[in-house]
Amino acid sequence: MKKTSLFNYESLVHATAAVAGSTFALSTFYPLDLIKFRIQLQDKDLIDKSTLQAILFILKNEGITALYRGLRVTVTTMGVSNFVYFYTFHGIKGLIPPERVSSRTDFLLSIAAGVANVLLTNPLWVANNRLKYKEEVPFTGLLDGMFHIGSTEGISALWKGAAPSLMLVSNPVIHFTVYEALKRRVKVNSAIGFFLLSAVSKSIATLITYPLQLAQTRQRLMKKRLGTAALLLTILKNQGPKGLYQGMESKMLQTVLSTALMFVMYEKIVQFVFKLLLGTAKRKAMK
Repeated sequence: MKKTSLFNYESLVHATAAVAGSTFALSTFYPLDLIKFRIQLQDKDLIDKSTLQAILFILKNEGITALYRGLRVTVTTMGVSNFVYFYTFHGIKGLIPPERVSSRTDFLLSIAAGVANVLLTNPLWVANNRLKYKEEVPFTGLLDGMFHIGSTEGISALWKGAAPSLMLVSNPVIHFTVYEALKRRVKVNSAIGFFLLSAVSKSIATLITYPLQLAQTRQRLMKKRLGTAALLLTILKNQGPKGLYQGMESKMLQTVLSTALMFVMYEKIVQFVFKLLLGTAKRKAMK
């Protein structure tokens, strides 16, 4: 299946498989993501609690539905984000001769896909964070949220947190580069194999980039503009090094488990679709 254009069926399969995988994985582990989010914003009820203690506290005081607040809009935003990232990555990669693909290629393509993803989807994440953080906001969905923020706070408000987001392109870059390098060296075809490869690569990426994720979350909700470096220095001054890793426990659990599960589904869906297409092509050739 030779590709001569960025717009092709194979890239669409990769992007759609990523959306399906991320939707299932995020829905499965969403309470961990919500807890990470609230701890990053220094929720006084959860700030000194472990992940398990935080879950039990919310269940007891806010009910089970509170653990899934913002699920619909987060799944939608993550789906769009993954579609853009995977389509860009595989679309450009498909234009490169296979013999020229290497870890360096994956590294550069990950950067390009990450930048495209940030520039296109940051407004969705700004609206998403507002809906997830506040029980009462003057909008009910992502589209009207973006329109409201843009019209009341200015278009530039839709790109709050874009600076750390662009720096956070390093997260999927590290993840993808390590993951693809491991795949080339360790031949796996099982769900457990894909899960472990993704878990290892995502753990490395998260440990390195977590302070930037913390800054990104806070900037998207701040009314006063504060640069990433200034924000991180303020946190460091007021709370010490450990302040840069608030919510890290639940983030590691959520991001490693959900990303690993997503990649298992993604790889299996892609394999199934291409095997199905190959079988169909062979049957047509035999007629």
